Amino acid sequence: MAFYEHVVIARQDISPQQAETLNEELKALIESLGGHIAKIEYWGLRNLTYRIKKNRKGHYSLLAIDAPAPAVKEMERQLSINEDVLRYMTVRVEELDLELSPILARRDRDRSERGDRDGRDAPRRDFEDVVA
Repeated sequence: MAFYEHVVIARQDISPQQAETLNEELKALIESLGGHIAKIEYWGLRNLTYRIKKNRKGHYSLLAIDAPAPAVKEMERQLSINEDVLRYMTVRVEELDLELSPILARRDRDRSERGDRDGRDAPRRDFEDVVA
């Protein structure tokens, strides 16, 4: 079997849960055809560089796949007829990278640098501190 990295961009109109459901459907399809999904990363709703089918944003997902070529071909066929999918791209790789992708790693790093999202970890600044 060969290794693949696969990125899917789904329409902005669907919910994140529907995007996750699409990922689970792809996983079930690949596994039913004798393959294995090593990693699924949902990157969230991100801006597109240019409009695709009148959409400015899309739900991005990355899948690391270990599967035979016919299974990947069938997955791409299914995606081509799915109305919720804007674009997809499959790239054959020599080995699967199971670490966090740079997009999610950067997001986690940014969150850890900022502290808690609601600002409870931020030091309290009084008006005198700002003026002085």
